[in-house]
Amino acid sequence: MDRDVELTARAARHAALGDPVRLRITDRLAWGDASPGELAAALDLTSNLLAHHLGVLEGAGLVSRHRSEADRRRSYVALTRDDATCRVVGATDCCTDPPWAGASRVLFVCTANSARSQLAAALWNDARPAIPAASAGTRPGDRVAPGAVDEAARRGLRLTGTPAHLDDVREHGDLLVTVCDRAYEELVAGDVATVHWSVPDPVPDGRPAAFASVADELRQRIETLPAAVPTSRETDR
Repeated sequence: MDRDVELTARAARHAALGDPVRLRITDRLAWGDASPGELAAALDLTSNLLAHHLGVLEGAGLVSRHRSEADRRRSYVALTRDDATCRVVGATDCCTDPPWAGASRVLFVCTANSARSQLAAALWNDARPAIPAASAGTRPGDRVAPGAVDEAARRGLRLTGTPAHLDDVREHGDLLVTVCDRAYEELVAGDVATVHWSVPDPVPDGRPAAFASVADELRQRIETLPAAVPTSRETDR
């Protein structure tokens, strides 16, 4: 990128964050994705005011919006997790209380427990072993997707096992992190508090590139969480 263009982009990001409300939005999104309605309720904002602030953040490349894979009437807002955004947002200085506080384990959940949640748990245990991770599904499939097995092997990771139902795996003290829109929306309907990462399902595509892309996104999310969650490098000190 041309140096002047890069400086202009950095200045736009800083300017977009020059408002306490927009900082509160990025603080909230540092942990996980949220629908506009959830953001408005959490931050006590009117829909019009939230739309304005999201427009500014989106225009500066700090957040993105996309439709739910399950309920197409619903959308999610996510923090853009490229290096430039992570530096400017300053997730390590996030003022939002970490949802991991007091959690004894992170339980990653998707619908079939055959790909995304399996890869997320393996990646988490590799990067942040101070808090162990497991995985489960709301409607578990018969087996782990071969593409997920292959991608884990390519990265030298161990998956958590065969697909299992959430009710059979969940323990007291678990923090649920949904990596599937359908699972999240099912759990929200049942008033189960979770952190949500809206990650696309690689199984319908089936190609190795789809599984690699999902694993890359999960790894990036895990590695760019606020510093309240120790990394393997920190626990080795």
